[in-house]
Amino acid sequence: MPDSPARACLATHEVTNQPAPRGDLDLWAGDPALATHAGAAGADAARLADFGAGIGTAAMRAAGRDANRHPPEFVPFDAGGRRLDAVHFHPAYHDLMRVGIGAGYAAIPWEGAAGGHATHAAMVYLMSQVEPGVCCPMTMTYAAIPALKADKALFSAWVPKLTARLYDPAPRPLRAKGGATMGMAMTEKQGGSDVRANATTATPEGAYYRLTGHKWFCSAPMSDGFLTLAQAEGGLSCFLVPRWLEEGRNAIHIQRLKDKLGNRANASVEIEYHGAIAHRLGEEGAGVRTIIEMVHHTRLDTAMAPAGLMRAALSEAHYWACHRSAFQKRLIDQPLMRAVLADLALDWEGTLALGMHVARAFDGRGPEARAFSRLGVALAKFLGNKLCPGVVYEAMEVLGGMGYVEDTPLPMLYREAPLNSIWEGSGNVICLDILRTMAREPLAGEALSAELATVAGQDRRFDAAMLAHMETFPKPPEEAQARWYAESLATLLTASVLMRHAPDAVAGAYIATRLAEPRGRVAGAIGGIDPSPVLARLGGAREA
Repeated sequence: MPDSPARACLATHEVTNQPAPRGDLDLWAGDPALATHAGAAGADAARLADFGAGIGTAAMRAAGRDANRHPPEFVPFDAGGRRLDAVHFHPAYHDLMRVGIGAGYAAIPWEGAAGGHATHAAMVYLMSQVEPGVCCPMTMTYAAIPALKADKALFSAWVPKLTARLYDPAPRPLRAKGGATMGMAMTEKQGGSDVRANATTATPEGAYYRLTGHKWFCSAPMSDGFLTLAQAEGGLSCFLVPRWLEEGRNAIHIQRLKDKLGNRANASVEIEYHGAIAHRLGEEGAGVRTIIEMVHHTRLDTAMAPAGLMRAALSEAHYWACHRSAFQKRLIDQPLMRAVLADLALDWEGTLALGMHVARAFDGRGPEARAFSRLGVALAKFLGNKLCPGVVYEAMEVLGGMGYVEDTPLPMLYREAPLNSIWEGSGNVICLDILRTMAREPLAGEALSAELATVAGQDRRFDAAMLAHMETFPKPPEEAQARWYAESLATLLTASVLMRHAPDAVAGAYIATRLAEPRGRVAGAIGGIDPSPVLARLGGAREA
């Protein structure tokens, strides 16, 4: 039943100076920056317009809140003590999964249309504003497709179900499913990011293998299959482990749910393989080389998600500032508030712009596009995720005490903000990967240089910053300076993308505050820019 109208006239006071509920939001039409950068990347604007209008409704946002308030429940046994190894989700979780999968979140890049990866990337950005947890299983389903190319039979069996645009959570073997999802289980206690230290064993048995061992993190445990790593006779190898077999449940035992800071709607668990049946994907000993295709594509999503989180937080802060007064003035009209919001908005639009530009390279053809996509996605993932927690916190502070209360989305966004930096390679891992890519793939460095050269001569401040970078790093640095190097390169690349596609005032403000003029370490500690054109990119969060 719908809620009855709220009463503002109460027994002791009248409610005033409180922004009204926002109602339905059109997340596409209210976001001119997304239209700019999605268009430049070649994304399908019509698909995104439909998705953005549908996912931003009050009902969908309420479903996101319900999915977070009612986290997954681990059900290890039935009433009689028989093993279930089940995780139960709130109905809102399934509703969100149904909408995302049905809209083609996992399927669009593989359907052959132009701009498929860019369209997918924009959908990640939009979905992350409503409920980021459900993005995890959909992202892994999307990213599993290129890894499955290592085996024709597995590709033929699984890919039609993974790209079916049908969400089917029923516990059945693949043959009986209308659609399927894919999870991942790589990390072990003793190795963490060093997967070559994995101890899970794989023993051949006829046409398949038996896996035995423990996985410290398994994402989306109710998926229909999992890509995993285990030690075979020929070395660390990649395997596809189905959750259900024709004869029943596979020997995958859930040990416990992880009690996570955020990402509450999504389940992460510890599992054990007790002789679980698995199908080898790729050659023995080629496990990292095989699964890196999945990791490469999940990194695109971890580069886009922080832009969505920042957008959601800034949208709430901007709406509050436009509808809240203090000291006889609207907050949005107060110069210091405008400086803070504009500074935050530059981080958000820069992250969005770079993420979408990298997504365009995923849609590219040829070795240059692939080389740039590998380096560019690492730079985008690193910088955007380092900025995200600070942006979300400052947006929370705009709302004052209300921003710290679960009645608003800010606490959920703040809990989510660190996740994508940790997932699929934490900051140090990503920086080391950037150094390796520059050393081993000359084409990646050449592609990056060509990207930066496209804007050379257009802004003397950018040119000076580029020269300073080259003087500081005439060659890729030693490991201890990897973060400085990555931040500098990512900031320069972001500026170059904004110079190509964003309004001149936005690109100029980014260059002034990130590359040219001295500034403080906190948001809003800037000077010399006009905040109005930057704040205009927030779009007013237009109500539908």
